[in-house]
Amino acid sequence: MPFNDLTHPALDAYRSEVQVPADFDAFWAATLKEARGFGGEAVLARLDSPLRLIEAYDVVFPGFGGHPIRGWLLLPTKRRDPLPLIVQYVGYGGGRGFAHELLHYAAAGFAYFRMDTRGQGSSWSPGETADPVGSTPQIPGVMTKGILNPADYYYRRLFTDGVRALDALLQLSFIDEERVGVTGGSQGGGIALAVAGLDSRVKALSTDVPFLCDFPRAVRIAARDPYGEIARFLATHRDKREAVFETLRYFDGVCFASRAQAPALFSAALMDNVCPPSTVYAAHAAYSGPKTMVDYEFNDHEGGGPYQQLRQLAWFQEALKV
Repeated sequence: MPFNDLTHPALDAYRSEVQVPADFDAFWAATLKEARGFGGEAVLARLDSPLRLIEAYDVVFPGFGGHPIRGWLLLPTKRRDPLPLIVQYVGYGGGRGFAHELLHYAAAGFAYFRMDTRGQGSSWSPGETADPVGSTPQIPGVMTKGILNPADYYYRRLFTDGVRALDALLQLSFIDEERVGVTGGSQGGGIALAVAGLDSRVKALSTDVPFLCDFPRAVRIAARDPYGEIARFLATHRDKREAVFETLRYFDGVCFASRAQAPALFSAALMDNVCPPSTVYAAHAAYSGPKTMVDYEFNDHEGGGPYQQLRQLAWFQEALKV
């Protein structure tokens, strides 16, 4: 597989041309204030599970619009409260899956929450959370759902859900609000980056091959979907280019990176056909807090896989003092 994007040293020097909208902070402050008006308590139901060393809970909390959002919460059975928290967001098309699928965070001493993704969860991992909000005409998928107006765009709801998960979980007595990490890969990495940029309670961020970064470049050079959904929308709606890219500025990981302060671990795959490495490096370059980048030179969108997972686990343990 050939390299399809910049390589070093051009990759290190690349900077995005995306500019933060003048009302970016006001837009998101108003969005979160409105969402918090719906209350924020999580409802937990203990899962009847064959797991013996880990407690599993089905969780429902109010997200954007007060809409019910689900997730799995896993806790080590033998623990000393309060626990550091890791919240993981899911890649494009996936849902929360099954509670027994990812046990390593709870096994390593964290409270671990995997948030379901509204309106997704049918491509490769099942989900149970609907998106009850409609849309103007769109390409199949969620990338163009409401894309003509920032207030209507799908990712306004999803990023808000990501912050509202913290609102709900940090009310639980066994969670240490001073030791909170967020993580995810691809779309999940983009959500984690947005949440870190919106919420100073995040103390550590790990984002792997993050999606939703440097939209103007990604839409034009990514060889595979989901960015192609936007390109196909614009191929049909030829007069909507300015409106589309104006909306996307409010949801670009480059903009959120400029607001985030928590220590961050980034990873990029240099043969990635889904999230071109230059777009990941663009977010990394804009990131305001302490940061580390890990490259996987000969990998596509799978990135570091288990290699990065092990590195990430040790990094979180150090960052959150586990």
